[in-house]
Amino acid sequence: MPDHTITLYGIPNCDQVRKARTWLAAHQVEYAFHDFKREGLTAALAGRWLAQAGADTLINRKGTTWRRLADPRKLAAQEPGGALSLMIAETSVIKRPVLDVDGRITVGFSENIYEQIF
Repeated sequence: MPDHTITLYGIPNCDQVRKARTWLAAHQVEYAFHDFKREGLTAALAGRWLAQAGADTLINRKGTTWRRLADPRKLAAQEPGGALSLMIAETSVIKRPVLDVDGRITVGFSENIYEQIF
């Protein structure tokens, strides 16, 4: 995919991120990897993701990070501002990986979807 900006966001030890990275390497797709656990996430980027995909898609409500949150924090995450602050403060609550191709994101890994993109 020449002349495209491709970034894969996630954490290296996540199974779904590993699957996505393996798929991208096998298909010779060049990309940058952003470990948002170590490198963080800007409000502008998280806000763009929320505008495109919504909190229901981006926030993993089945994971341990979500389950250990206090109820008021979970309730606040139902509002855009609360979801944004939660995603920045607790990056582990974000469903992974987030694939950004020229500013358009895909959340989670699916071989079928990656084949359609690339």
